[in-house]
Amino acid sequence: MAEAGSPQPNRPSAPKPAADPNRKPPQVMQINRRQEQLQREAAEARAAAEAAAEKARKLEEAAGLASPPPRDQDPRRPEQSRAIPGEADEDRFDLGDMEGMTMADLLGAPDQERKKPQEERNIPRSVDDFDFDEEAFLAALDENAPVGTTGEVITGKVIGLESDGVYVDIGGKAPGFMPKSEAGLGVITNFRERFPKGLEVEVLVTREQNADGMVTISCRALALRKSWERVKEMEKQGKVVQVIVNGFNRGGVTCDLEGLRGFIPRSQLQDGENHQELVGKTLGVAFLEVNSETRKLVLSEKRAAVAARFSELEVGQLVEGQVAAVKPYGLFIDLGGISGLLHQSMITNGSLRSIREVFDQGDRVKAMITELDPGRGRIGLSTALLEGPPGELLVEKDKVMAEAADRASRAQNMLKKQEQDAG
Repeated sequence: MAEAGSPQPNRPSAPKPAADPNRKPPQVMQINRRQEQLQREAAEARAAAEAAAEKARKLEEAAGLASPPPRDQDPRRPEQSRAIPGEADEDRFDLGDMEGMTMADLLGAPDQERKKPQEERNIPRSVDDFDFDEEAFLAALDENAPVGTTGEVITGKVIGLESDGVYVDIGGKAPGFMPKSEAGLGVITNFRERFPKGLEVEVLVTREQNADGMVTISCRALALRKSWERVKEMEKQGKVVQVIVNGFNRGGVTCDLEGLRGFIPRSQLQDGENHQELVGKTLGVAFLEVNSETRKLVLSEKRAAVAARFSELEVGQLVEGQVAAVKPYGLFIDLGGISGLLHQSMITNGSLRSIREVFDQGDRVKAMITELDPGRGRIGLSTALLEGPPGELLVEKDKVMAEAADRASRAQNMLKKQEQDAG
């Protein structure tokens, strides 16, 4: 038996009978300074543990792994469960019913969350885990997607007219607006008649949507684009087109072609000296320059005459002209508005010492066409094909020229036979 006043071990007392009214309060024990210090440290440790547990609970709650505490328990007041220094466990809890119970009995059955494997609890949630309607999401994107980028061609319907322009429904959250100046090429006298409500129109987007979602559109810009495309195709095909002269200046005359303003320099006119008198007249012209970026459309009446003359010619044809110039490499023959080259190697099959030995400037020459290049305006000629014996042209030029038609026919038949044998 321990002596009076000696320290007693810190152990729980026997369970108290719940229904014993005569039960006496626990005997007050003498606690030394060492025990008081240990109890204070234990209380501080419990308080720290409770604070850490509260922090963990909040983190789990934020992560969706735990439920908020019951309403009667305020997590912000941990002092409710904090141990009082100097108070023993047997004074704070009724331990009578806990005798003989294991830790598993005290904790109870684990909840559903604790049964899950750790790796399963740590799997991140995907989009499919939420209440997500993909079709509605995509529809919302389409509804708010901008309609009409600069340079895009859109078909819409006229929905309204104002004094300054036309409103067209183009399928966006706001209608497209077309200023009056962009309604088309030329002058529109009756605007309301030209654009009645419900009319389906094809327009070009010239400016993307503003803060209100409205885009600027144009019929004129689209018409100009199509006009440039048609003109470029005409140039590619080497066509001669008819235009009406509608103005003049010091440098030449102006005209309209497919709604575009064209210019014909004086140097490219057949009658450039009196070009002001050409206003109102129709001219056949060919293309010198077509540039939609710089909006340059330069035409030529002279080139049109050349193109028309080229259309009358073919390889193997006998032509007649006059020597316009003598060069060290050959002769330039004027064929009536166009020139052909009679190269020195194509003059005779004999030994030629000098070009002027056969032809000189101003002489009339009959020759066969051996090459045609309308794009570059080149015509290749030959008099050697008209010869019988090689060098005949050197000694009997007049005879060869007089019989040129018959000799050309024989030469053509010979060339066709050579083509057939080769093919």
